[in-house]
Amino acid sequence: MSAPVIWILFPFLLGILILFLPKQYAFALGGGAAALLALTALFFPIDTALLVGTLSVKIAVSVKVFGRSFILNPADGLLLTFIYGIAALWFFGVFAPNAQNRFVGLGLMIISLLVASIAVEPFLYAALLLEIAAMLAIPLLVPLYQKAGRGIVRFLIYQTLAMPFILFAGWMLTGVEASPADLSATTSSGVILLLGFSFLLGVFPLYNWIPMLLEESSPYASGFLIWALSTFSAIFALGFLNRYLWLHTSPQFSSAFIYAGVFMAVSAGVFSATQKHLGRILGYAAIFEMGLIVLALGLQSNNAVSLIFLLLIPRGLELTVWALALSILKREAYSLTFSETRGLARKYPLTVFALAAAHLSTVGMPLLAGFPSRLGLWQALAAYPLSLSFFVFLGTAGILTAAARALAVLLMADENAAWSVNESWTHIAMLSIGAAGLFLLGFFPQIQQSLLDELPALFERLAR
Repeated sequence: MSAPVIWILFPFLLGILILFLPKQYAFALGGGAAALLALTALFFPIDTALLVGTLSVKIAVSVKVFGRSFILNPADGLLLTFIYGIAALWFFGVFAPNAQNRFVGLGLMIISLLVASIAVEPFLYAALLLEIAAMLAIPLLVPLYQKAGRGIVRFLIYQTLAMPFILFAGWMLTGVEASPADLSATTSSGVILLLGFSFLLGVFPLYNWIPMLLEESSPYASGFLIWALSTFSAIFALGFLNRYLWLHTSPQFSSAFIYAGVFMAVSAGVFSATQKHLGRILGYAAIFEMGLIVLALGLQSNNAVSLIFLLLIPRGLELTVWALALSILKREAYSLTFSETRGLARKYPLTVFALAAAHLSTVGMPLLAGFPSRLGLWQALAAYPLSLSFFVFLGTAGILTAAARALAVLLMADENAAWSVNESWTHIAMLSIGAAGLFLLGFFPQIQQSLLDELPALFERLAR
């Protein structure tokens, strides 16, 4: 059996099957399947013969479909472990309020398509797979017989616009490789590529759909989509830069990524500090972290790839815990505005504690999961002008201000209001595991070391 069949075709077909199952079975089957796929990628190396009893088992690297190859190399094993491991957390948390019954089935299908996007050759077909995944996300976000909101419409428009720009830039870059002295073609292809990645990664001002989406749709489904698409978009961008290394070494291209990332971070931080809706605050925090990833994409450093994965690993856990906490609060408050959520900490203390842990981890608070990546980013920025660090700090201060305002509102209640625990045992277990994971990655960041040692090998030209 080949690796693409196991980690692409099997979860896609299973996702279709789960669509017809009740929610309680979907959560167990989908979460269990994702966890099993993660463990399989961890303990069964690709393209390595293993002796199981009297049988010799070997997972093949590639498979061909309609003349196109889907290749998962041995170095992809840890990446698959990371992806399906975080996906399992999302699927096990499907009992969060306001999550749709079809969440697990569509989620598995989206993850399998996104895995296919990093496995397909020629790699430009990844843009098409990302677009299909974006279209499949629409029924995940919009309940049946309900009109799509502005955020969902803008999300689909921006993701669709990214595809022709990236495909056209890839076609032009193929010609540039044949005649690198053609400066006009090089400049044109670089500009078109930057436009494509601007739509794909949500560079300012093209990220306005994210806070709108978290205001209009279920926080849990929206958080999952933001995590999945942004993670794979970053990996796709790394693959693009690894293939065309001269783009990464170009001072102009590198500066464009750096300044775009800084502007995303500072604008998201400033906007976050002025919000009065908990969902929109999560949206701007996700944009802030994506800005740091875009900034890291432009850094001229051998450790840039490791830094990007150091940002991506805790981000998946932060978004999972934060989105779950907001979904639980939304059960009590019809809207997540400050006026509706005032004083909910007394009714849902563990939920608010987990939300605060995820929010402060995004800020980079010491002893939480986000701190090691922020420390690495500050060290990398030391080689650049001080103004870049100042603006990143300004964005961080904005996210911290939003955290303080949100916690003040959630803790604000009448003095005689009693404290009580209204979370179900399932929610208590999931929130406790998530919050403990955030502290564990903060106290013992070396847990991520094996991933950080192996994952950069996927982009060996960038990691040199």
